[in-house]
Amino acid sequence: MINIIIIGSKGRMGRALVACSPSHPDVQVSAQIDQGDDLCAVIARGDVVVDFSSHSATAAIAAQCAEHKKAMVIGTTGHSNEVRTEIMSHSSQIPMVLSSNFSTGVNTLFWLTRKAAEILGPGFDLEVIEMHHRFKRDAPSGTAKTLAEILADVRQQQLEKVIRYGRSGIVGERPAIEIGMHSLRGGDVVGDHTVVFAIPGERVELTHKASSRETFANGALRAAQWVVKQKPGLYDMQDVLGLK
Repeated sequence: MINIIIIGSKGRMGRALVACSPSHPDVQVSAQIDQGDDLCAVIARGDVVVDFSSHSATAAIAAQCAEHKKAMVIGTTGHSNEVRTEIMSHSSQIPMVLSSNFSTGVNTLFWLTRKAAEILGPGFDLEVIEMHHRFKRDAPSGTAKTLAEILADVRQQQLEKVIRYGRSGIVGERPAIEIGMHSLRGGDVVGDHTVVFAIPGERVELTHKASSRETFANGALRAAQWVVKQKPGLYDMQDVLGLK
């Protein structure tokens, strides 16, 4: 039996994790932590900490997990590059799965996006479109950022130099090297992501739409079961699913 500690247990994803855990017979939720609770008071109960709290809390949580030698699954997004580097530094001490999305379908989208970019080549214009519920705090989504990172990696580009966040006014002709990023917010959308490859005469679109948070929760629980068996290191959902 793998004992997990859920951080952010009162949030949307935290509640989904608690609700889905009974369908994973090898998993037991040993503690639920939310804002104001003390992780140190319960960390000894768990084999792995699953963090879906806030981007502002993850670095401190990772430091505590490293100190107590507890594996970690991180689902929070919106970290700055500096904070992300700080979080990842603890992977030298503990096994850590850091992923922008734990859905099997989305990770298939990551894989397909890389393959499509390789096959279609540099002649296609690239755009990423994402939509989430009105309460989401960060934009673009972590998943959309990952998609853009994949596209830039295939083209051997530095993403921060080629990404374009929306367009307004007389912006001129679209540069060929540009990767467009567009964030929509409204209603109760769980998460929609589309990658557009466009060239005069044809267009290829890869889309994933989530209608329930259960797909993310089940993926995170699967990652929790996987990561406790690994050596210290930084992993993602592609590792969990064997897609690398």
